[in-house]
This record gives sequence, structure tokens and C-alpha cells, in this order.
Amino acid sequence: MANQRVKVEKTVTINKPAEELYRFWRNFENLPRFIKHLKEVKVYDDKKTHWIAEGLLDRNLEWDAVIVEDRENELISWASVQSAEIQNSGVVQFKPAPGNRGTEVKVVREYNPPGGAIGNALAKPVVDIAKLFGEDPKHNLTEDLRHFKMLMEAGEIATTEGQPRGKG
Repeated sequence: MANQRVKVEKTVTINKPAEELYRFWRNFENLPRFIKHLKEVKVYDDKKTHWIAEGLLDRNLEWDAVIVEDRENELISWASVQSAEIQNSGVVQFKPAPGNRGTEVKVVREYNPPGGAIGNALAKPVVDIAKLFGEDPKHNLTEDLRHFKMLMEAGEIATTEGQPRGKG
């Protein structure tokens, strides 16, 4: 059965220099601060990391990844190791925004749904169900980058969590 590879990409402009954004992102232990389902990233060395993410039904998903390419202040690309529970890869690019307006940060994420042939057969229904609960991969990436922008520009991620609701 053919793989149901999922690919999402998004670009956001952040009013900070590429060097600052690259440094923050390259410290992979920072990523759970703004990537919603990511619980922890453990750094083994300059090239290898261990990722722990929240999965369905309160199950953690874990995998090791390696840095494929690292160009300081420009680009970081990674890929999961062959034995990973979720085969995934990605790239983040940092380039000057037009008009000296900060940095364009472009992220591309690709992954194969877990579960082999069964996972592939269920991938479309699972993605459709996930969309009903706001778990669309494109939406998640958009939110992750929105949180990254807030964290880098304002030093915190704005939230309405815990605030009272107005009368409807």
C-alpha cells in the first residue's frame, strides 16, 4: 500500500533578526515552549535528539531524529531515524524579510502516519476526524508558528486560558 505521507508548510514574518531566531530554534529544548503537542526534546549531541510528543488517547509518541543539514542563521533540517515510531522530517528556513521588516521563517513538516499498512488505511479518516477537533496538521503548524512569533517578539505567548467568558 502506498504511504499516506502528510506534508504541511507555513511561513511567518517575525520582527527579529535571523540570528536570534535561529539560535532560539537551534536549542531544540526550547521547541516544546511553542509547539503544542511536543512535550520534550532531549539533546544527545550536535546531530542527534530524542523527541517526546503527546499522541492519541494520552499515549506518548517517541522517536530519535538527526540533523541532516545545519547552516547557521539560515536553515536547519532534520529527519527521524529509520526505526522511529513516526517517520518524519522537516526544515526551518530563516531569511531576511522584504523592506528590512524582520525575518521570514518558513517551516515544512512531513510525516507518515503511524501504524504501517493499517495506519495508512486509516490515515484519511483519522485526519478528517482530527480536523473536527481542531487537530488539522496545517492548523497546528500555523498555531505553532504564531506562538513562536509571540514568544520571540513579546517574550510570552498570549492566551485567554483561565479568563472569564463574557455573556453571549
